[in-house]
Amino acid sequence: MLFTKTWWRAALVRALRTAAQTAAALIPAAATLSQVDWAVVASTAALAGLCALLTALAGLPEAE
Repeated sequence: MLFTKTWWRAALVRALRTAAQTAAALIPAAATLSQVDWAVVASTAALAGLCALLTALAGLPEAE
């Protein structure tokens, strides 16, 4: 059941979690917080979130 309210909620939760995990993984790559390239962190996290949404098209067990 794609594109129901339940599906969208589950897909967005999954995408936000993936984006947050990706951002958290990139931050320690810099020596200090002032050296973090926040544009790279944001764009990589956004891309990971988009990939999670696209992956959700294959199915979300939590939305069934």
